[in-house]
Formats: sequence, structure tokens, C-alpha cells
Amino acid sequence: MTAADLDRSLRTAIEERRLVAFILYGEARLMEPHDYGLIAGEARLFCYQIGGGSRSGRPNGWRWAPLPEISQFHVLDKHFRGPRPVPSGKHIKWDKLFASVSSKHNETNEA
Repeated sequence: MTAADLDRSLRTAIEERRLVAFILYGEARLMEPHDYGLIAGEARLFCYQIGGGSRSGRPNGWRWAPLPEISQFHVLDKHFRGPRPVPSGKHIKWDKLFASVSSKHNETNEA
């Protein structure tokens, strides 16, 4: 999958609140994609893992996924409810936010 294909797929998954599956750091993950954007010049996905493996041994929870580390990405037909509360209550400072389940209007700029 090209970077442009991944960008389009992420935006679609977030806008339609669809689950995604991919490999991250050698582990298959099942995720709810919540936010996608740039931090410190790096494209990242902030997501909630609901299944699959984990290097930490915790199969569920909030995860960062740097886009260059994602492989075998697929948007699934199954939907998720939308935003989840973040335990810290803190919001992420994005340099540029491309898409968010918390936003009614997702940006259309290319990554």
C-alpha cells in the first residue's frame, strides 16, 4: 500500500468509524482509529486497540502507530461507536490533525 493509499484509507476509516487491522511492530492489531495527523513532522495514528497482540502484553488500550511502522493495513466492515474517554483527560497537541472521530469536519489536506 502506498503512502497516499494509506492516507485515504485512514481518513475513510475515521470518518466512517470503521475498525482497522494492521501489523505494528510485528504484532497483528485490531484497532479503532481515533486521530490521524502530524506530531513533530511524523505522521501518526492514535488508536484504541481492541484485539490482537502487543509487545507490552496488554492486548487492549490506547496506542500510537507511526505510519512508517504500519504494514498490511485493512479497513474492516465493522463499525465502532466513536470517541472514547481518555483516562488522563489530556488532549494531544497535534501539529496538524488530518482526521478525528471527535471532529465533525475532517480536513481534506493531503498528508
